[in-house]
Amino acid sequence: MLDFSPLTEQKQMIGEFAATVTKDDLYTTTNGITDQMLALLEGAEDADVVFVPNDPGANDPGASEEEREMAWTFGHIVVHTTAGVEEGAMLALSLARGVEPKERSRYETHWTTITSVEQIRQRLQESRRMALSMLDAWPDAPHMDVTQTPIPRFGPMNAIGRYILGAMHANGHLAQLAEAMRQAKAARGAA
Repeated sequence: MLDFSPLTEQKQMIGEFAATVTKDDLYTTTNGITDQMLALLEGAEDADVVFVPNDPGANDPGASEEEREMAWTFGHIVVHTTAGVEEGAMLALSLARGVEPKERSRYETHWTTITSVEQIRQRLQESRRMALSMLDAWPDAPHMDVTQTPIPRFGPMNAIGRYILGAMHANGHLAQLAEAMRQAKAARGAA
């Protein structure tokens, strides 16, 4: 799995980092992140998926006012991260095909519809399948010269870089997922 620390510590731009990454690394990373999320479900019950953890730092500037400082349930974090992985994979596919995307390509399952461990497993496996199939759809000779700059502080990124952005975002939520599950299990006396 990729080590995102050069990016999270702002030692490298995504384009620079992507130059050292292969398409095979993207497959491995997608599977690794998904497997880590699935492992967090060990011993989980449906109530853990909807448990609202204590998160005093909760702040989502893109959310509605009533949800802006709301702590995210485990299910909410999963649908958010999988939407980001899928968006990154879709936009990376466009870049690999030589097409610079002009818009976002994001759909996020509404978090309130995810209420069971089985739904979480299904969502994670579905997202993995979708992301990997988008990697499979890359042309044999991807257009690595076509870039976009969706977030200026990360600089321009080609198909690999754009895929990395989605994976890095999901990886960044792993600790939040683990903490939400830890609190949920502790609340029911299982931890």
